[in-house]
Amino acid sequence: MKIPIIKKFPSIACCGIDCGLCPTYYINGPSKCPGCGGPNFSSKHPSCSILTCAVKRNGFETCADCKQYPCERLKPWDKADSFVTHKVCLQNLNEIKQNGLEKFIEQQNIRMKILEILLNSFNEGRSKSFFCIAAALLPIDDLNENIKDTEKKIEEESIGSDDIRSKSKIIKEMLNQYAKNKNIELKLRKKTK
Repeated sequence: MKIPIIKKFPSIACCGIDCGLCPTYYINGPSKCPGCGGPNFSSKHPSCSILTCAVKRNGFETCADCKQYPCERLKPWDKADSFVTHKVCLQNLNEIKQNGLEKFIEQQNIRMKILEILLNSFNEGRSKSFFCIAAALLPIDDLNENIKDTEKKIEEESIGSDDIRSKSKIIKEMLNQYAKNKNIELKLRKKTK
């Protein structure tokens, strides 16, 4: 039985969440999220009211397609995070509205490739969420430059390719410094009461 996919691009959520830059998108196993509207999405997130409104009721790929965007439901959406950053959700939707979904997906695919490099080369088993946040929030050029600078420092310090812990420490320090210089915090924010 073929599982229906209800969105063309599951890597970007209707609400602007970067599903392709979310830790659960990169899990191997039954708790892996297929992205917004991807195969089995409804079984993992059965009560997503935003997906119901945007996709199921109105046939939109994202909320940026809606004439009522940003609606009352989305206005506070980027104020706090879940297990994935919401800081750029409305920014993502505004970019989609202004430049088109295909252009956004091109940029997101670049970010996803960078994230895969970070996860495959520098994740010591405890940094997946951090790398996902960095890939979502930092400019693409800074991410690429950071990887190059890290590789250079690893070579200068003669760190072995199997010393993931040291490599991870170096790149996280560099990413945090880049973020600090741009006044970006690479942490999830909790909802305030």
